[in-house]
Amino acid sequence: MSKTISLSELRQIKQSLPEGSTRRIADELKLSVDTVRNYFGAHTYKYGEAAGFHYEPGMESGIVVLDDTTILERALQILAEHAPKSVD
Repeated sequence: MSKTISLSELRQIKQSLPEGSTRRIADELKLSVDTVRNYFGAHTYKYGEAAGFHYEPGMESGIVVLDDTTILERALQILAEHAPKSVD
Protein backbone atom coordinates (compact mmCIF):
# COMPACT_ATOMS: atom_id res chain seq x y z
CA MET A 1 0.00 0.00 0.00
CA SER A 2 1.45 3.40 -0.92
CA LYS A 3 1.33 6.51 1.25
CA THR A 4 1.88 10.19 0.49
CA ILE A 5 3.68 12.21 3.16
CA SER A 6 5.63 15.48 3.20
CA LEU A 7 9.40 15.10 3.15
CA SER A 8 9.66 17.31 6.24
CA GLU A 9 7.22 15.06 8.14
CA LEU A 10 9.15 11.96 7.08
CA ARG A 11 12.43 13.52 8.24
CA GLN A 12 10.82 14.59 11.54
CA ILE A 13 9.83 10.98 12.20
CA LYS A 14 13.42 9.88 11.51
CA GLN A 15 14.84 12.59 13.79
CA SER A 16 12.41 11.63 16.57
CA LEU A 17 13.51 8.00 16.63
CA PRO A 18 15.67 6.89 19.55
CA GLU A 19 19.34 6.31 18.82
CA GLY A 20 19.97 2.96 17.17
CA SER A 21 16.51 2.73 15.62
CA THR A 22 17.78 2.87 12.04
CA ARG A 23 20.02 -0.14 12.75
CA ARG A 24 17.17 -1.89 14.57
CA ILE A 25 14.76 -1.41 11.64
CA ALA A 26 17.42 -2.56 9.17
CA ASP A 27 18.19 -5.68 11.19
CA GLU A 28 14.52 -6.58 11.74
CA LEU A 29 13.63 -6.12 8.07
CA LYS A 30 16.89 -7.62 6.76
CA LEU A 31 17.86 -4.41 4.94
CA SER A 32 21.05 -2.38 4.89
CA VAL A 33 21.20 0.61 7.23
CA ASP A 34 21.77 2.85 4.20
CA THR A 35 18.56 1.59 2.59
CA VAL A 36 16.63 2.60 5.73
CA ARG A 37 18.38 6.00 5.73
CA ASN A 38 17.52 6.45 2.05
CA TYR A 39 13.87 5.71 2.88
CA PHE A 40 13.90 8.75 5.18
CA GLY A 41 15.35 11.02 2.51
CA ALA A 42 19.10 10.35 2.52
CA HIS A 43 20.85 9.81 -0.79
CA THR A 44 23.47 7.14 -0.16
CA TYR A 45 22.42 5.02 -3.12
CA LYS A 46 26.05 4.04 -3.60
CA TYR A 47 25.73 1.93 -0.43
CA GLY A 48 22.00 1.32 -0.02
CA GLU A 49 19.03 0.92 -2.29
CA ALA A 50 16.41 3.49 -3.17
CA ALA A 51 13.55 2.22 -1.05
CA GLY A 52 10.43 2.85 -3.14
CA PHE A 53 10.68 6.58 -2.62
CA HIS A 54 9.22 9.02 -5.19
CA TYR A 55 9.89 12.70 -4.48
CA GLU A 56 8.05 15.73 -5.84
CA PRO A 57 9.28 19.23 -4.92
CA GLY A 58 6.80 21.54 -3.22
CA MET A 59 5.74 22.99 0.11
CA GLU A 60 7.15 21.50 3.34
CA SER A 61 10.23 20.38 1.38
CA GLY A 62 8.02 18.54 -1.10
CA ILE A 63 6.03 15.35 -0.94
CA VAL A 64 7.08 11.75 -1.01
CA VAL A 65 5.08 8.80 -2.25
CA LEU A 66 6.16 5.67 -0.43
CA ASP A 67 5.48 2.51 -2.43
CA ASP A 68 5.93 0.32 0.65
CA THR A 69 5.14 1.63 4.15
CA THR A 70 6.81 -1.19 6.09
CA ILE A 71 9.77 0.92 7.24
CA LEU A 72 7.51 3.85 8.15
CA GLU A 73 5.14 1.58 10.09
CA ARG A 74 8.05 0.06 12.02
CA ALA A 75 9.41 3.53 12.82
CA LEU A 76 6.01 4.63 14.12
CA GLN A 77 5.82 1.49 16.29
CA ILE A 78 9.22 2.31 17.79
CA LEU A 79 8.09 5.88 18.49
CA ALA A 80 4.97 4.52 20.21
CA GLU A 81 7.13 2.23 22.35
CA HIS A 82 9.12 5.24 23.56
CA ALA A 83 6.21 7.64 23.99
CA PRO A 84 5.65 8.86 27.54
CA LYS A 85 2.95 6.86 29.26
CA SER A 86 -0.03 8.89 30.47
CA VAL A 87 -0.93 8.67 34.11
CA ASP A 88 -4.66 8.44 34.79
